[in-house]
Amino acid sequence: MKILKICDKIIEYSFYLILFLVPLAVSSKTFELFEFNKMWLTFGLTIILGASWFTKMIFQKRIFIQRTPLDIPIMLFLLSQIISTIFSLDSHISFWGYYSRFNGGLLSTLTYIFIYYAFVSNLNGIKFVKRAIIISLSSAVIVALWGFPSHFGYDPTCYAFRGTFDVSCWTDAFQPRARIFSTLGQPDWLASYLAIMIPVSAALFLINFKVKKKDNGELSISRKTFLLSIGFLLFSVLFYIDLLYTGSRSVFAASIISLVVLVLGYILIIQKKVALKFLSLAIFILLIILSTFFVGTPVSGLNKFSYQEVTKIFIKQKAAAPVAPVNPADKPNKITGEMGGTDSGKIRSFVWQGAINIWRANPIFGTGVETFAFAYYKHKPPGHNLTSEWDYLYNKAHNEYLNYLATTGVLGLGSYLLIIAWFLKSFFTKRHLGFYLSFIKKVEDLIHRFPEQENQILILGLLSGYISILIGNFFGFSVVITNIYFFLIPAFIYVLRNNLEKSRALVFPKNVKDPGQIKISSGQWVGATITGIISLYLILLLYQFWTADKAYALGYNLDRVNQYQEAYPLLVDAVSRRDGEPVFRGELAVNTAVLASAFYMQKDSSTGAKLAQEAIDLNNKVISEHPNNLIFWKDRVRIFYTLSQVDKQYLPVALTAIIKASELAPTDAKVTYNLGLLYGQSDDPQKAVAALEKTVNLKRDYRDAYYALGLYYRTLAVDKNGQVINPEYAQKAKGAMNFILQNINENDTQAKDALKSWGML
Repeated sequence: MKILKICDKIIEYSFYLILFLVPLAVSSKTFELFEFNKMWLTFGLTIILGASWFTKMIFQKRIFIQRTPLDIPIMLFLLSQIISTIFSLDSHISFWGYYSRFNGGLLSTLTYIFIYYAFVSNLNGIKFVKRAIIISLSSAVIVALWGFPSHFGYDPTCYAFRGTFDVSCWTDAFQPRARIFSTLGQPDWLASYLAIMIPVSAALFLINFKVKKKDNGELSISRKTFLLSIGFLLFSVLFYIDLLYTGSRSVFAASIISLVVLVLGYILIIQKKVALKFLSLAIFILLIILSTFFVGTPVSGLNKFSYQEVTKIFIKQKAAAPVAPVNPADKPNKITGEMGGTDSGKIRSFVWQGAINIWRANPIFGTGVETFAFAYYKHKPPGHNLTSEWDYLYNKAHNEYLNYLATTGVLGLGSYLLIIAWFLKSFFTKRHLGFYLSFIKKVEDLIHRFPEQENQILILGLLSGYISILIGNFFGFSVVITNIYFFLIPAFIYVLRNNLEKSRALVFPKNVKDPGQIKISSGQWVGATITGIISLYLILLLYQFWTADKAYALGYNLDRVNQYQEAYPLLVDAVSRRDGEPVFRGELAVNTAVLASAFYMQKDSSTGAKLAQEAIDLNNKVISEHPNNLIFWKDRVRIFYTLSQVDKQYLPVALTAIIKASELAPTDAKVTYNLGLLYGQSDDPQKAVAALEKTVNLKRDYRDAYYALGLYYRTLAVDKNGQVINPEYAQKAKGAMNFILQNINENDTQAKDALKSWGML
């Protein structure tokens, strides 16, 4: 039936488009340039393939869903995500995902699982898997070539965004010359993606590099596949070099382990023909070693064996330049002893401890899918305040497994690990790929267990890529494209191994006529039409959300450069297009409060009052619907503090909001610092001192907190005429300023001026 063939083609090419376009999707107009666009493209293409699949089943007059070995763990995992969303601290975030990325929310999980079943139910054929792999590699080549020149200061993204073939479109803290990120948006994400592709491309090289033995005993290379094999080899090397340029230590280690799995597995598969097949393996290993030698690695300890370091041994070093005297102002912090950024491992250890603390408080279902961003504040280790990223927002635990543990509890993590264990189990039993258990075990029967040895090698490459995901996720977290492969690689392998029996599929009704004999009724056309209309509506909703995000992004950026009037209509447009998104309403509320304050100062009280009430109403709605979100409480503090500058009646509300924020983030030094300031402005210096003392205990190098504490100590020490009435507080005020000068910055002019004005210097 022609209509069924059309549906099959749409399904097939929707998959190919997902694998090809998602890694490339990027836009300069959205709030988040990379992940948001990849997620939205995935949603859109999934709607299209889903509509085609449902239409196909309508015309076939049957429901067909292929069962797989992972059905039980996947359903348990999905159930855990649904339950966690229901009992979440914020169900909106749990359903959609953390704003801007959205990957990891319940909706994205449903999408990935749907993609998995759509593939095995409609593309259960080796040819489809091989096409999907080739298309995946084609996209990866573009990604790798796109990112490669940015290491040398020539970024195609800047050319696309601004028309300049350089790296000027990125900030100093986000420089591809230091760590490339291509179209993935972050070095570790690019590395994770490439780590999947390297062993797959290498496997195709090993498959196509065919060496034959002539009758005279000489070896010859098959001309038919030689150029193809060289292409796959070059792709592998390109991916690996780009991975080195990302500077990702964790993914580099994951990639090396995955390649070790590939090499050992390949040796065992070809054990009886090592003499003929080992040449291709030797070439691959040699090129990987040479690439590592000339480029260097993200692991500094290994770089002593790199070309750059080795050549220093043979080149006469120039005389050392005289050392310039050290400026006292440039001395490292005397408390933390750190210059520059804190080591990422140290920061990660605090975040991991926070994740464990969250889980201990919410052991079964966690705090809710994707709620780590504000759940972490409640359980943040105080030591995190002494790192260079002490005031950063962490919306992930930087460990996929701990992230699931914290946000979805033992049920979520347990079911996620069950998916992995259930899938890997078949590769570590005698029945399937016993060669991974031991070099000693006999593996002759493997040749008979699979239709082709080439499939074994391809499966090995896919398995190695999957292992790189598992290892990389231990030190990071998944993104859209890695989650897609997390679910699709098992589907690919099951198809290649012929593990999917149609007789075990979920079919209703079971007795169906031959497609050629089915007559399409008007009811079926109506069903197909309704399916199409629903799908079109969903795609329009996605587009509406995407355009709302564009308006929000521009308005947000204008707010950051104090162009509030220009930002206001854009934020109103974003809210009108997507009223259900609290992030839009939150930003509009802050913007409106600032405008209200400006109109009050311009003596336009009527406009100011109208805008002030609008800001309050917007924020009240956000807070009532999302009472556990610290970010929105911080917005409330800012809104009412801004309004209090023109009308003191708003200051108590700002104080109430910061007290609530301090309850949600009891160990956050910036929150307690602002609490102290608001107590002080509310004429309560005793409570201001208490809050600021807590602040400096949380963060011993917090200069602003010590300065404010000194001022409030002084307030308690003197009367209205400036006479000292409490010598103890006077000494404490002096001690706070001296602490700044002795331990933080000996040239701090404000601290010196304060001491001079008090007659203590």
